[in-house]
Amino acid sequence: MQVNLFATFRLIAGQKSHQLDLPPGTTIRQALDALLQQLPALRPHWLDDQGELYAHVHVLYNRKDVNTLPDRLETVVEENAVLDIIPPVAGG
Repeated sequence: MQVNLFATFRLIAGQKSHQLDLPPGTTIRQALDALLQQLPALRPHWLDDQGELYAHVHVLYNRKDVNTLPDRLETVVEENAVLDIIPPVAGG
């Protein structure tokens, strides 16, 4: 699975994308956990004190907002899936 990081997340991780090798049946939540094990600098920016993903961290699975998927973070990822992780963006 390819994970693309955007804006400040890219700067914190020091890379714009990361490849994860995941076993069949892995969920999006498990993929994020695996990524945070490999890129621990992102953890305080993504997870609250209870280990839950901050609402301002936008996760797209194959270009679809995870929150619009029926199983949300419990969606099982496909073999060649792509996750895009986008921080909050403000501007004017």
